[in-house]
Amino acid sequence: MNDTKHDLVATLNELLEAERAGARVTLETARQARHPSIVELMQYIQHDEARWCAMLLRRIRQLGGTASPRMGAFYEKAMAIDDIAERITFLNRGQGWVVRKLRELIPKVEDASLSAELHQMLSSHVANITLANSSDARALSGTAS
Repeated sequence: MNDTKHDLVATLNELLEAERAGARVTLETARQARHPSIVELMQYIQHDEARWCAMLLRRIRQLGGTASPRMGAFYEKAMAIDDIAERITFLNRGQGWVVRKLRELIPKVEDASLSAELHQMLSSHVANITLANSSDARALSGTAS
């Protein structure tokens, strides 16, 4: 594997670890939340995170790489936040990190189909940030207890 492909696989693995963490955080947050709109929001984002995990796994394998089995450190940091509204705010920061990484990565990707999928992933994360910001999560502080 050449250096460029190796760097791409490393970045895709970094994104995969972050997506795994986001998927697990949203899954567990949906289980803990008491307000139906928060449960629905977390389930929606969890489904989306899982979709991107699958895409990243597939692309890493297509590039001849080995998918990381790890989950990002974001998971433990997020789950240490008991207040659901605060956790959602933290989740949004994680989504913002993914957006920044994708914006850095996409111009370097030569494969048109991979670039298109990464653009979709970027749009999806921007949309999820907007959804979480427009939710009534901040008004529902303390719904985990």
